[in-house]
Amino acid sequence: MLSSDARILRGCALVATPVGILALVLSTVLAGSKGLIGALVALAVVVVVFAGGFAALMRLTKDKPQLVLTGGLLVYAVQMLLAGVFIVVFKHASFFNGKAFGFSLLATLLAWVGGQVWFTLKSKTLYVDPTAGPKPGDKPGGKAGT
Repeated sequence: MLSSDARILRGCALVATPVGILALVLSTVLAGSKGLIGALVALAVVVVVFAGGFAALMRLTKDKPQLVLTGGLLVYAVQMLLAGVFIVVFKHASFFNGKAFGFSLLATLLAWVGGQVWFTLKSKTLYVDPTAGPKPGDKPGGKAGT
């Protein structure tokens, strides 16, 4: 993982952590122990799905940087689909509060995505190799001396 990727991942966690803690506290206060369990499950889902998706995107685009946009959109769509699947599957679960789970998942998910967008924009990662341009002495149609 590149250092800029690690900074982005750390930034996502820094933005999502306070939101997750707030969701935990509010869920516990408003829904008791079942709310706490729901919020903990939601936080685990966000961390696994979104950190895993980010890692998959970095692995996919490591050797093929031209796939960043396509891969990013695909990973984002799969992450949103998985979040929706978790909401539907656990909608009527009796071992935790479903509303606490849903709201905690949504709040933490939005914070993670917002952090990812913010820190990606701030990273200023080069997507063009500045050393790949023409060298001094190159002719317009090819290398010098050819």
